[in-house]
Amino acid sequence: MSKKIGILGGGQLGRMFLQTAYDYPFEYAVLDPAPDAPCQSMTSHFVIGDFADYDAVIAFGQSCDVIGIEIEHVNTAALAALKAQGKTVIPHPEALTIIKDKGLQKAFYTEHGIKTPPYYLIDDASGIDVDKMPPPFVQKLRQGGYDGKGVQLIQTTADLALLWDAPSVIEAFTEIDKEIAVMVIKDQQGKMAVYPAVEMVFDPDLNLVDYLFAPASLSEKQLETANSLAQSVVQAFDCPGVFAVELFIDTAGTVWVNETAPRVHNSGHHTIEAADCSQFSQMLRVLAGLPVGSSNLRESGAMINLIGAPGYEGEAVIEGLAQLSEFPNTYLHWYGKSMTKPGRKMGHITVLGEQTQVASIIEKIKATVRVISR
Repeated sequence: MSKKIGILGGGQLGRMFLQTAYDYPFEYAVLDPAPDAPCQSMTSHFVIGDFADYDAVIAFGQSCDVIGIEIEHVNTAALAALKAQGKTVIPHPEALTIIKDKGLQKAFYTEHGIKTPPYYLIDDASGIDVDKMPPPFVQKLRQGGYDGKGVQLIQTTADLALLWDAPSVIEAFTEIDKEIAVMVIKDQQGKMAVYPAVEMVFDPDLNLVDYLFAPASLSEKQLETANSLAQSVVQAFDCPGVFAVELFIDTAGTVWVNETAPRVHNSGHHTIEAADCSQFSQMLRVLAGLPVGSSNLRESGAMINLIGAPGYEGEAVIEGLAQLSEFPNTYLHWYGKSMTKPGRKMGHITVLGEQTQVASIIEKIKATVRVISR
């Protein structure tokens, strides 16, 4: 009997997973609250339901042998109950409980001696202590944030009026030289594969990745430190899975762990074309109990996010598709979302080649390709 793998979340990450997963002899099911989620057309076992709802997750998991995720904001109590029933749950619910709460995640780093910027936790805005940490500092909501949402910089005492009145991490502001990420894969047998670090360039207005270069231009020491920190994080969580460890290098050259995503991630999309084994193939291998694949990069490259253009909301259209098709070594990935809005991730583009070669192509793509509405 074929193994049935269930995924909580039916967004673009699930869609790219399924595009790879169907090369393997397994059955797949997806749970998502949106009837038109990107995964909806990809599997006959698409279930409409809230992955944050206990009963919905329990019911969905009954027919599955293995349960994985493409989003961390899921009901971990339900996953723990399914694990107790004998289902394989990856990553483990205990790790997910920590990671989806930025406060627990920061405390976890402290407990395990993992280098992360100074911080303290507040329950609401009244907990701010400017004597302990004066502005500038960063406020991060403990739960629910994604794609740059739930993070804000408090630059001056006047900005204290802008504080969100919710449980948050208050983190010291650090002058950043480079933001990087390291994808680490750990299979069910405990073997790990580590992709070369990537360098991320963020959109200053949306606070999400605009584009990235793979591999990152780092010194040998910085590369070793980043890889060591990323592996330490995954070893500390002590469970199989696909992990994106986001780090940054400050202006003094020190490498810090920022946060971890327990799933396939934007910083690993280039691996579809550039690596021996993509992050989505790795996800399938981990869930199916297969050995981890090679993380070797066959080629250098870049990944550009296709974001909904400002001022457009409605049925999505790619402007400049003909011009994009003329660029060499360039690969489009459309996420299958019918509706666009400003700042929404609608797809990505991979360009293969050395950083000096692809930098000019990135600028041309950014000047000619947009996601607008009809």
